Amino acid sequence: MNAEAQQMENNNTHAFETDVSRLLDIVANALYSNRDVFLRELISNAADACDRLRYDTIQNKELKSDDSDFEIHISIDRDKQTLTIRDNGIGMDKDDLIQNLGTIARSGTAAILENLKQQGNDGDMSLIGQFGVGFYASFMVADTVDVISKKAGSDKAYKWSSDGRTGYSIDDTSKDETGTEITLHLKTDAMDYSIDDKIKQIVQTYSDHIDIPVFLDTAEQNAEEPLNAASALWTRPKNDITEEQYKEFYHHIAQTFDEPLLTAHWKAEGVIEYTGLLFIPTMRPFDLYDPQRAHALRLYVKKVFISDKVDNLVYPWLRFIRGIVDTQDLPLNISREMLQNNPVVAKMRKGITKKILSELYSLSNKDNDTFETFWHQFGAVLKEGLYDAAEHRDDIFKVCRFATTEGNKLTSLADYVTRMKDGQDEIYYLSGEDAKSLKRSPQLEGFTARGLEVILMTDTIDEFWLQMVTEFDGKKFRSVTKGQVDLNQFDSDDKKDDGNKDEEKTSSESADKFAHYLKEQLGDDISYVRISKRLTNSPVCLIAEDGSVDMHMEKVLKIQQQYDPTIKKVLEINKDHSLIKKMIDQYETSESNIDLQDAARLLLDQALIIQGETIPDPSEFARRMASFMEKGL
Repeated sequence: MNAEAQQMENNNTHAFETDVSRLLDIVANALYSNRDVFLRELISNAADACDRLRYDTIQNKELKSDDSDFEIHISIDRDKQTLTIRDNGIGMDKDDLIQNLGTIARSGTAAILENLKQQGNDGDMSLIGQFGVGFYASFMVADTVDVISKKAGSDKAYKWSSDGRTGYSIDDTSKDETGTEITLHLKTDAMDYSIDDKIKQIVQTYSDHIDIPVFLDTAEQNAEEPLNAASALWTRPKNDITEEQYKEFYHHIAQTFDEPLLTAHWKAEGVIEYTGLLFIPTMRPFDLYDPQRAHALRLYVKKVFISDKVDNLVYPWLRFIRGIVDTQDLPLNISREMLQNNPVVAKMRKGITKKILSELYSLSNKDNDTFETFWHQFGAVLKEGLYDAAEHRDDIFKVCRFATTEGNKLTSLADYVTRMKDGQDEIYYLSGEDAKSLKRSPQLEGFTARGLEVILMTDTIDEFWLQMVTEFDGKKFRSVTKGQVDLNQFDSDDKKDDGNKDEEKTSSESADKFAHYLKEQLGDDISYVRISKRLTNSPVCLIAEDGSVDMHMEKVLKIQQQYDPTIKKVLEINKDHSLIKKMIDQYETSESNIDLQDAARLLLDQALIIQGETIPDPSEFARRMASFMEKGL
């Protein structure tokens, strides 16, 4: 901390964190298509504060001594050019003010900032104007903001003030009631937010779903009727809820800025009763694969917010879901610790999972384009369930999609099975990093030549669930880069005369001898050499042994677990390739040919390069290649 910043701290004045300063600078200087959302953000924060106090009061009755209901009040002072939002929620102490208003504390704000960083040059500024950035959206319309807050259970109140540029100050103050009061000193070009009808329109558009009543007080008296419906959206009949209301609730609950790709609203009745209002985002959260990331479902009991950290309310592989679950079958005073192993929560998790998978399956049948948008964003995460949720595996398979060697469209396993050739009793697959590269793999040549479709597994998780799931619909999964495969039953019906058969037999005998020679030259670098039944155009490829780790899985394990394979790969050669034929001719002429020995090494290096493996001796590879190029030229 420099001397100037230190002096600021000593005078109860604090500097913003770097990320906050950058964000506020964007807010202050960007052009906005819709500044109205600042009020939505502040009302949303106030409602959250009321929810938190409502829950904490269940545990500690002393936190809220009176019987008054939770309320949010908006008041306008045209003489002072101020707009004030007041709630009687949990409130904040000094540490809370520093943490919540001086740092990037809200996930929605952090997500927007990260999105802007990724886009470069501050990204699309309209994102902030359209979706808001939590509390900091205040500075869209205010040149100064004052926050007075008193935390429940405390007798001290504090005032936070900032112009959104030079930092902020925190001072002791007085406040009778628990809660927070935010006063915005409106900019000259934002005085339309001092008009009553303008405020009413904004609240009814963006905050009608908030179950805390929002009142607009005048200078003469407090309002008696709230501006919003003030009822929990999920308790209303589906037919009474518009798509726009669902969307605004999603923005409120998810603290994000995209549109919901899928909305599921239902009431479960039976052994347990609960209501679910869940959303699948359109955009993938930037921290989707962060090991510390938890799901974002909120648990309510009888409309009272309990927690958003109930670990077993949803499977980790559905961690992208947003929304709420409200049940009547849990006590209001249940502790968060007791929730972790509660059978009611476990039953709700099962029901939530079935509902989401059912909705996704329905979407895949009704709107394939929208479903594929979902799959490209979250498919890899959903497939984690194939590994650790056997009871839901069949339903997960219904919505899984894969690239294949046939065209560019994704396919389900069920559709793949319907296209299998007569006599094909295995599901062939090839795993790697991307479908485009995999389609050029030499191991596919024999399958492609025979019209056999191969599934392309391109997600890291595929290698892991394939260790747990050995078959689908009675058909075993078979890697095309592992073990010996006999494709002769799928050959064409072309008849060959006896002369050709004799010629093939002679050629095979020569090829077998040459394969033995290659093994001698390559030594322990490979397991053995065999004549390939899968190559048609390439001279050589590598194959994993039966019983060993598959090729791509080995690469993944090397990166993640420093895996050191004990079983070497098999080198397969295409005896009908012109290069191999010439090498066989050279071998039959002279086994001690130095060029042939170098060519044997180059064959292995070529196979390693095609597979994306590291060449063990790049210098020797360069020497051999230069020598052969020189002779060729």
